[in-house]
Amino acid sequence: MAPAVDLQQTFPRRFVPEGADMGDWAQIEPLFQRLLDAIPDSPGALERWLEDASELVSVIHEEGARRYVAMTCQTDDPTREQAHLFFIEQIVPRVKPLSHALDEAYLRAPHRAALPPRYAQMDRLVSNRVALFRPENVPLETEEAKLKQQYQKVIGAMTVFFQGKEHTLQQMARYLEETDRSVRQEAWELVARRRLADRDRLEDLFDQLLALRVQIAQNAGCADYREFAFRQRERFDYTPEDCLLFHEAVEATVLPLVRRLRSERRQTLGLAELRPWDLEVDPLGRPPLRPFENSEQLTSGVEQIFARVDPELGEQFRFLRDASLLDLESRKGKAPGGYQSTMHERRVPFIFMNAVGMDGDLRTLLHEGGHAFHMLAARNEPILDYRDAPLEFAEVASMGMEMLASPYLGVFYAAPEEARRAFREQLERTVLIFPWVATIDAFQHWIYTRPRHSREERRAEWARIFARLAPEVDFGGYQEVVDYLWQRQLHLFLVPFYYIEYGIAQMGALQVWLHARADRAEAIRRYRSALALGGREPLPALFEAAGAEFDFSARVMAPLMAALAEALDETR
Repeated sequence: MAPAVDLQQTFPRRFVPEGADMGDWAQIEPLFQRLLDAIPDSPGALERWLEDASELVSVIHEEGARRYVAMTCQTDDPTREQAHLFFIEQIVPRVKPLSHALDEAYLRAPHRAALPPRYAQMDRLVSNRVALFRPENVPLETEEAKLKQQYQKVIGAMTVFFQGKEHTLQQMARYLEETDRSVRQEAWELVARRRLADRDRLEDLFDQLLALRVQIAQNAGCADYREFAFRQRERFDYTPEDCLLFHEAVEATVLPLVRRLRSERRQTLGLAELRPWDLEVDPLGRPPLRPFENSEQLTSGVEQIFARVDPELGEQFRFLRDASLLDLESRKGKAPGGYQSTMHERRVPFIFMNAVGMDGDLRTLLHEGGHAFHMLAARNEPILDYRDAPLEFAEVASMGMEMLASPYLGVFYAAPEEARRAFREQLERTVLIFPWVATIDAFQHWIYTRPRHSREERRAEWARIFARLAPEVDFGGYQEVVDYLWQRQLHLFLVPFYYIEYGIAQMGALQVWLHARADRAEAIRRYRSALALGGREPLPALFEAAGAEFDFSARVMAPLMAALAEALDETR
């Protein structure tokens, strides 16, 4: 059974002086030097040294996270922007070489071999970091971070005027659910034109990011950035070739179900062709699902859902709300998307999203809540490397929570038919995420193994991959929009090669869901126990602890699609 989480527990500084300012290099550098000058004279002393190093890095991470969160919550605030830029320009580049020096000191430590077996995974992580580190990459990574911030700023500033009001692009998503097809088309076209207005600016940003990433990989002695990214993302348990097989598995086992769903939608809507503005509307002509009107209703209802999944999870979410660790509503100047960030010193999560009252917003908060519970489950772990799980499993925590919460959607939908409809839409989106993950991942494999490509070649390859994995939707007359659809995926700009994780994790989450259908209590117990492991175990062991198999081939994918098809039939 997973240990209970003590939400009142604090983690006072033991090594870093209370009140030390982690935005002041003059106060940070001597602390690194103290650690580097220390020579642990026993295995126990080395463990204490590792905990002190984790504390120092955690405190610095929290300072950076606070500034990043503040900036994304209001990208048009110059004070927040400058605070964030100062940190990534003046603090992070100085921290990286000293963090690397700490890793090297650990690998040289005479008592390292005598540490308990629990440090084996950390040994692998540290050895990999040391092998990849190059001092000449530090300024390049700083430039990369600045370009990423510019992407956030460009996207955060995108608004349109529609029906007499200014809307963020996130707010415009509501209109794609309207039953009036002309309204949907007008909204879709307006957003598409707004994105196209900045296409050249985003192309420029991406070309600069690509050049930096290619140089970083070359400096690290890698054949290309794909090799570098796989090592940097600690993908010890699968290869690029496995990813290419995942793309093929999606094509073979998922696209038939996608075609069926698209065909049913087209026929129910009475259309000759399904257009891009026909994908979100209810095919039976029912008004859009609007589960809440404001963030208070959203948080209150989600808290009830979490409590029904597991009472302790409800308490944990209430803690986040009461501690002001949520920023949920969309507004002008706010960065796009949603994320869960960790305040590593306090060991608490922060949830950011852009809610506009849609059913998808409910799922987003359930998803990010899963990430938050994952962080809290491992908060007692003293070693920073072990408080974060590999991303492929971190997304099992979030996607698994979406599926485990699905029986309780009635909290938001009093009418059983609305709850059933919301669940069906969730199942459909679960199916549809696989082709999009394969599309983004395949595009990245092409980009970074052919770094000398032209913009025209990039657009052509994107269009080819998109056509291969996006069947049954007619984009006729909008080829230019299709050519630049990739620019809306922030991961391509902000976290390169971070996307296949969603496909891998969704397969794990579906296995957790299927176990819950058979034995709900046991499935939730295993899920929570796996979260409590943090990053102490390799990926296959984390999946196994949750009751899932770490395999994203067609062999495992095909029965999961069959189960989804059966569940979809049950929701008719």
